[in-house]
Amino acid sequence: MDAYPIELDATGVYALLPHRGEMQLVHALTVLDHDHFQARACWPADSAVLRGHFPGLPLVPGVMLVELVAQVAGAGMRAGSPVARRLEGDYVGLLAGIRKCSFKRPVLPGEVVEVDLRTRPMSETAAVASAQLTVAGVEAAQVEILVINTPRQTLEHSLPTTQASAPV
Repeated sequence: MDAYPIELDATGVYALLPHRGEMQLVHALTVLDHDHFQARACWPADSAVLRGHFPGLPLVPGVMLVELVAQVAGAGMRAGSPVARRLEGDYVGLLAGIRKCSFKRPVLPGEVVEVDLRTRPMSETAAVASAQLTVAGVEAAQVEILVINTPRQTLEHSLPTTQASAPV
């Protein structure tokens, strides 16, 4: 039997997600129940993601908010879902679809985005994740995605191989 809540710090999240550097958006995660997760994120003003979006009016791109939801769902499922934890081998939670998405207010650099996410299993490896994102208690976005836990080995074998080309 699981004892909730489960608190994961950066090291615990890093063990569950392949993201690194500025693409690692989740640095702490709370698993409240097998299907309910919470996390926070914040983009500093000097973030590379914000430099060109938009010059003179930096805003966190909506795609980064969707990615944040995918990371919370992927890490939360691997940490908190008994079904996902039973998967043998090295699995990665992948964003497989965006079902619904609406942005209610822009997110500015330095603002803390709080994510409250719930999952609904679709199969042994797939779930629908529905999240509400807020900034200072005001709704910033609602996102519903499909996440699929996929063996890392399957991903590595499906990637095209690249050959080094000689200078032209």
